[in-house]
Amino acid sequence: QVRLVESGGGLVQAGGSLRLSCAASGSIFSINAMGWYRQAPGNERELVATISSGGGTNYVDSVKGRFTISRDNAKNTVYLQMNSLKPEDTAVYYCKADGALADGGPVTYWGQGTQVTVSS
Repeated sequence: QVRLVESGGGLVQAGGSLRLSCAASGSIFSINAMGWYRQAPGNERELVATISSGGGTNYVDSVKGRFTISRDNAKNTVYLQMNSLKPEDTAVYYCKADGALADGGPVTYWGQGTQVTVSS
C-alpha cells in the first residue's frame, strides 16, 4: 500500500506564497507522473500542474507564471511552489501519483488533501 502525505497548506494574504509538499511512502514499485489538483467548494476537481518522471511539466493556464511544480525522485516527493496567490486559488489541493504495480499494471494514488486559503 502506498500513502501520499501532503503538507504546506494554510492561510495567506493575496500576493503571498506557499509551498506544498507531497511525499509518497509504502510499498512503492514505481511512480511515474505526479501532480497537483485542486477543488474549490461547489466546483469539480481540476488539474493544477503535473510533472513526469523525466521532469516534463504541464500547468493549467490560470497558474502559469505563478506556480512551479518540481520533484525529487530519490525521495518520491513532489512540490508545488505557489507565488502571487489570488483569492481564486483558494481550494483543497490534492496530490496524485501515477505508478505501476509489480506486475506492470497501472495504479493511481491520491493524497488526503491540504487546504489553501487566500484572503483578499
